[in-house]
Amino acid sequence: MRNRDALLGAYLPGRSAVHRAPLALKAAAVVVVSVLTLVLASLPATAVTALLVSAAYAAAGLLREVLRPLAVMWPVLLLIAVFQLWSAGTEAALVTAGNILVCVSVARLLILTVPVPELLDGVVSLVRPLKVVGADPERFGLALALMVRSLPYLLGSAADVRDSAKARGLERSLRAQAVPVVIRAVAYAQQTGEALAARGIGEAQE
Repeated sequence: MRNRDALLGAYLPGRSAVHRAPLALKAAAVVVVSVLTLVLASLPATAVTALLVSAAYAAAGLLREVLRPLAVMWPVLLLIAVFQLWSAGTEAALVTAGNILVCVSVARLLILTVPVPELLDGVVSLVRPLKVVGADPERFGLALALMVRSLPYLLGSAADVRDSAKARGLERSLRAQAVPVVIRAVAYAQQTGEALAARGIGEAQE
């Protein structure tokens, strides 16, 4: 599994109660768990929410997925923990790093158990009341869909370029890694724009 999938996740079909739960209920659970974890900001609260999230993963039959974000995030979490350890002590280091991991993991469970089209439709429905102030929910949904589709491609492209540079002994060359990524990103953006234009999407409305 690529790092992008480890962190962002991709829908994994299943028949568990977690998979079948309504999107609104799961989204509310994500918000409540994240807010409580951050507001309480204590080691017991972090431990309890971590256990609850792990239990939710187990109920979804996805317990093997619960620590995958850690494989990607550990360098950042380590830096944050070291800084907190130096500035505020051991408990603050554990709580801060733990809370970040809990919030990412609970949000990722939503992505793993909800098909992308359903997730996007839910976001569009949430934004629809903003039409009264001139917002366009459909365009917002399109932009979100493009972001969801583009991020894995761009992250994967960066990983491929990094692997290629490493194979050529150029892992320390910023140019060898940055230039190909930029070129691929521009080409991808052009292809996406051409595909949208071919379908008449994004044209000015009279």
